[in-house]
Amino acid sequence: MLSFRASLAFALTAALAASPALASRVQHPPTGGHAAHNTHKGKAKAKKLHGQQAIDPNRVTEIQQALIREHYLTGEADGRWDESTQAAMQKFQADQGWQTKLMPDSRALKKLGLGPDYSNAINAKSASFGEPPAASTIPADQSSGFASAAGVNR
Repeated sequence: MLSFRASLAFALTAALAASPALASRVQHPPTGGHAAHNTHKGKAKAKKLHGQQAIDPNRVTEIQQALIREHYLTGEADGRWDESTQAAMQKFQADQGWQTKLMPDSRALKKLGLGPDYSNAINAKSASFGEPPAASTIPADQSSGFASAAGVNR
């Protein structure tokens, strides 16, 4: 009877040891809201493009007009982001010491006078964009408070 129990124990141990090696791979659905990735070879999946892919023709016309005004581009503004417009923008950005990638840099647009338009902002009508008042118009107790907060001796 002992040998039967020993052989039964051996058979069960061998079956348990071999079961992970023979088990099939189970695929679980993705968790955390992430989509499953297609890892099948041979299937080409088109990549989804993100971000701005082209410049609006009206914006190109504005950029061209500014580059013409600054003598980086000659001719008429036609709204096409062509090689001559790209070369002019790259030259302008290089002359400023900035990067020269193909898309316009935000600093370059601001320097050309084409920065953001805040005229339709919520507080644009009541906002004051003028020069700050002269330092002499600030009350003495207030300016001394500024100075002590900044650690400056007056």
